[in-house]
Amino acid sequence: MKYTLDTVWQRRGTSWIWDEEARNQVCAADEVWSIRQFLRAAGNWPEDLPSNQNDTLVVAGLDGCLDLLSPSEAEAWLGDAVKGAILSFQAHYESEAALIFWLPSGLGRVKLHPATDSVEWRCAAPHTDSMLAFGRILWGEANEYPQEILLREGAKPAGLFHLRIT
Repeated sequence: MKYTLDTVWQRRGTSWIWDEEARNQVCAADEVWSIRQFLRAAGNWPEDLPSNQNDTLVVAGLDGCLDLLSPSEAEAWLGDAVKGAILSFQAHYESEAALIFWLPSGLGRVKLHPATDSVEWRCAAPHTDSMLAFGRILWGEANEYPQEILLREGAKPAGLFHLRIT
């Protein structure tokens, strides 16, 4: 999988981050939207975004919602509601803003497969033996993306960045 040391993820595209230092680089805690606020705003986006000088929206709660659903329900919800809202966000801001999902448990839940560049999400109990095909559902396994976000050379990945989901 490719990686980026560039800060473009802070201003453009869609990212899924699990590193607190990375999140703190783009927003204050009181600027984070809930997943409910994000889904409600789809199609009616604000003129100004709350973070990073109006360039960024950080959303929390995606992981919690996935944990409450069965794997089949989670797959359907990700593919319909969440992907639809992501596409709406991209279209509204003409890919000139960053959408970042804050996943505090993501490091232990996101599984990257280096041979295929596929990305999966490990479900929570009682479905811990199940994986969601995160990449297939959200970006159709476009292998040039996502890129692992590195905050500095040699660091562990802080998240994943995708410039444009189609």
